[in-house]
Amino acid sequence: MISDQVKTGKERAPHRSLHFACGLKRADLKKPFIGICNSYESFVPGHCHLNLVGAFLKKAVEEAGGVAMEFNTIAVCDGIAMGHGGMKYSLPSRELIADSVETVARAHCFDALLCVPNCDKIVPGMLIGALRVNIPTIFASGGPMAPGKHPVTQKDSDLNSVFEAVGAESVGKITPKELAAVEETSCPGCGSCSGMFTANSMNCLYEALGLALPGNGTVLAIDPKRQELYRAAARRIVQMAKKGGPLPKELVTRDSLDNALTLDMAMGGSTNTVLHTLAIAREAGVDFSLERMNEISAATPYICKVAPSGPYHVVDVDRAGGVMGILKRVAATAKFLHLEAPTVSGKTLGAQLKAARITDDDVIRPLDNPYSRDGGLAVLWGNLAERGSVVKKGGVAPSMMVFTGKAICFDSQEEACEGILGGKVKPGHVVVIRYEGPKGGPGMQEMLAPTSYIIGQGLGESVALITDGRFSGATHGACVGHVSPEAAEGGLIGLVRDGDEIMIDIPRRAIDVKLAKAEIARRRKAQKPWTPRIKGGWLERYARFVGNASTGASLKA
Repeated sequence: MISDQVKTGKERAPHRSLHFACGLKRADLKKPFIGICNSYESFVPGHCHLNLVGAFLKKAVEEAGGVAMEFNTIAVCDGIAMGHGGMKYSLPSRELIADSVETVARAHCFDALLCVPNCDKIVPGMLIGALRVNIPTIFASGGPMAPGKHPVTQKDSDLNSVFEAVGAESVGKITPKELAAVEETSCPGCGSCSGMFTANSMNCLYEALGLALPGNGTVLAIDPKRQELYRAAARRIVQMAKKGGPLPKELVTRDSLDNALTLDMAMGGSTNTVLHTLAIAREAGVDFSLERMNEISAATPYICKVAPSGPYHVVDVDRAGGVMGILKRVAATAKFLHLEAPTVSGKTLGAQLKAARITDDDVIRPLDNPYSRDGGLAVLWGNLAERGSVVKKGGVAPSMMVFTGKAICFDSQEEACEGILGGKVKPGHVVVIRYEGPKGGPGMQEMLAPTSYIIGQGLGESVALITDGRFSGATHGACVGHVSPEAAEGGLIGLVRDGDEIMIDIPRRAIDVKLAKAEIARRRKAQKPWTPRIKGGWLERYARFVGNASTGASLKA
């Protein structure tokens, strides 16, 4: 075992003594050391219950014949960090999490990892770290939150409902008292936010990727079924530790990434999944491009429309058949679904699909009644995005799939929020938010606040938004993010001026500003050099080393 490096031989007597100080017995030295990587924090809804999950898993690992060694990573709540400078730390935290997993696992010679994440960057951050150490790893997330109940409409509500209510209150559509009622009822308890936002999208994708057991992405945090999922994960990781595999780099392959993106397109996941998948592929040494994502989208029907794009929440997906149900439905025609791919369960993906049952054809639609014949995400190119940009097309109204409007430009998210709430944005505008990319922000802030304010003010079918930043998984509407190259590295988005005509054509996968080459050259010559916003600290270092969004915003070696 890998752990023999810290427990076997006379020269390891000091190491054993230190382990004995923590409660280990001599008999435990014959067992595999299982690192339980937990992202518990008491103030993040997706993670506030993970101390209890960690204790449950620790006991389950010990009952299965392993030695559980729990450690923690940080966790940033995007909802709480949203709309102020704290969001600049959100995406960079992925790199800190990866580094911490690599550090602890290598330094302490674990035989395997049982990762307990829940929210956006924590999920890919843990996997990037696990790929570096490449020891047997299973992901067992904390589970999604149940939806709330909107006090006015009595429909299911979620965090996005609160952001949109802020926009609605700003134009008098609802009262301050109604806004307060929405904020008090939309997030009813622990778990990752209840729609198909980034956290739940990533936890679902890991089932298709083969790194999590069926149910990982959809069983509610408060559902008793989750405990059996944890027991099964604990038993299986001990088995994998004793067998020495399968290893993360054996599971994260071009085929399994195809499987994950097929699921993503079928259920219209968050645009952040594109960013994280590219970073994961890079760490795994797999060549995976934005062009391939468009190929997968073109070949995959969109059959499961979950909030913010549709009326259902993740709990409904679980009831209807879960991730395996979605994949089972598209398997008949999905060109990029590889059923022979291995998974941590010890079964192939195809074998897992055979056991799946679909119980609701409204939630998981039949192939003859999809929302669209192609997937819920699309990559757009053009003079505004020579290296690509991403849109959640499944959340775009039909009337906005092709849109031409006049630019109204803001050089930060904060400026944009002030402008939208202040009434500067009118029907026919394309809101341009730049200098918010990985380098320019720095940190590539999410844009849930401005996009929600647009929807809340009733402008969702008359205003588009483009940014070199990114979006929350809760974002919907004609919103194009990850515009690359970003403004801070000389991208054309930095040269756009108020009144310029911008064309977005999602069916043609195109995004352009109507400017002559001579005018672009003139503006570029007159442009002042970009200067970093942050001096000192982690973000200055991050801005110096972060790569382009088109490659996953990974740190350069």
